[in-house]
Amino acid sequence: MTKKDPRGIRVTHSSVRGEGATAQADGDIPGGGAGASGTVPPQRDGSGRARKAAAGPPGRRGRRRVLRWMSAVLSLLILGTAAAGYLYYRHLNGSIQTDALNLGDNKLGGSKPNAFGQTPLNILLIGSDARDDAENQALGGATDTFDGPPLADVQMLLHLSADRSNMSVVSMPRDTMLMMPKCTEPGGKVHPASKGLVQTNESIQRGGPGCTVAAWTELTKIPIDHFMMIDFKGVVKMADAIGGVPVCVEQNVHSRTRDGKGSGLKLPKGTSVIQGETALQWLRTRYGFEDGTDIGRTHAQHQYMNSMAREFRKNAKLSNPVKLNSLAQAAIEAMVVDTGLNKIDKLFDLSMELKKVPPGRITMTTMPWIYSTKPGLDGRVEPKPGEAEDLFRMVREDIALDGQGSGTPAASATPGTPAASPSAPAGQPSAAPTAAATAAPPSRIAVTVRNSTGGKDGSEALVKGRASEVAALLGGKGFGKVVADTRTGAEDTSVIRFATDAQAADAAVVATALGLPATSVQKSDQVAGIVVFVGKDWRTGGSPAAPPPAPTKAPDSAHALNGDNDQACMAIQPGFTW
Repeated sequence: MTKKDPRGIRVTHSSVRGEGATAQADGDIPGGGAGASGTVPPQRDGSGRARKAAAGPPGRRGRRRVLRWMSAVLSLLILGTAAAGYLYYRHLNGSIQTDALNLGDNKLGGSKPNAFGQTPLNILLIGSDARDDAENQALGGATDTFDGPPLADVQMLLHLSADRSNMSVVSMPRDTMLMMPKCTEPGGKVHPASKGLVQTNESIQRGGPGCTVAAWTELTKIPIDHFMMIDFKGVVKMADAIGGVPVCVEQNVHSRTRDGKGSGLKLPKGTSVIQGETALQWLRTRYGFEDGTDIGRTHAQHQYMNSMAREFRKNAKLSNPVKLNSLAQAAIEAMVVDTGLNKIDKLFDLSMELKKVPPGRITMTTMPWIYSTKPGLDGRVEPKPGEAEDLFRMVREDIALDGQGSGTPAASATPGTPAASPSAPAGQPSAAPTAAATAAPPSRIAVTVRNSTGGKDGSEALVKGRASEVAALLGGKGFGKVVADTRTGAEDTSVIRFATDAQAADAAVVATALGLPATSVQKSDQVAGIVVFVGKDWRTGGSPAAPPPAPTKAPDSAHALNGDNDQACMAIQPGFTW
């Protein structure tokens, strides 16, 4: 009888089983081979001497040999698989690229638990246009920028609610003009705070993604827990791994100007499933979407992100380990993360947390903006007064942007709340619960009070004598070294700034005495000691005015897009159809 071995080669029955198989065929089967008696001829070793037969029936000896062989093979397979798994785990961990989280002075100490012990999570997603290797150069074009400093062309803050019931995303257009904070690289190189407005995508050139995080922290006062940065080739790999992402355009579109600008995206009217370089072109398209500005590009990115989230939920299932492994490998190779996410188990835990939110509770928004009216900034934008802050406040206070609320209320810091922070390490601007124990007595804390009641836009006149009034207020609370500054400032909300880590606890005590929130305490190289800036929100009285009620839904100017909306379709700019 013949059969095939695993390689497909036809072999005889005896050749599969080897020397022992012949003995079994000739002697173990009654009436076979060596005579009807069923005896087995003595086997001989290499010297010709007869080997002593093992005790026990011949059939049982064969089965024992097979079992021993199977046990040995299984042991090798188990050990080999475990070793391979461990080596692969080490390989993946070794593939994770990391960078510093926050290079600025203003570190808010991470998200704080609410009254129920639940902690929200804030992650800054950054898309870099780095052209620092062959793959990125081939995808990015623009040869004059090869090996030059990168730009953070995509910036999205992802907020996962404390109760994991909803997720909010806030995009900042890359053309947004901001004041850049001081950023210090881990090696000690210092990038001074800007003296004028700087385009937000240049933040990454000031030491890396940690300075982009610092710029967001300075503007929004939102504690950012992590960042994830991806480049051109990373976008392509992720889109390929997930098997393509459906997107929609209202007309045929070709993003190419007469002088050769544009992403090159070319799609027919309706829905297309894009991946690879086409996915990258979609995310980079400016000319051809809506009015041809960066705002239209932001809306297209939201459509893509929502669609990708829906596709990811379909594909990232343990029942499809090949697809899951492909997605994980692509994600790890594509990203740079902060040191808090530099292990496979941490990234896995994060993915499980994000997966708890159904697409219908994901809300994509754009920071409310206005066109800048400053000279030389045509086409650039700035945060829209009032409405941008409303959106940031909703994120800070863990309020769902879709208006549907959360499963549990958040415990937010408001004026009148002591400046205490459950998890901020000593030296951070938000004070730890032990601040009172580590701070000096009020009588020994030196404080300067500065009148800043006109606001940043100078819309109101300074309240005369306001610095002296607040200095007297502190004096009445036992602060013996208080001085009213003759210099003035311009702040919309009252803040307390301090110069060194050693002053952090003392600054927190001052905030508590004045009834200011923890977020009002900030480290700064623009002051020499502890300085209270009395802002436009505190023009009269013994405490700052209570803020108006927080919004319950994102403002219309945020252009909200729900994650379940699979009917979203990009409007096409005139002149870019075919």
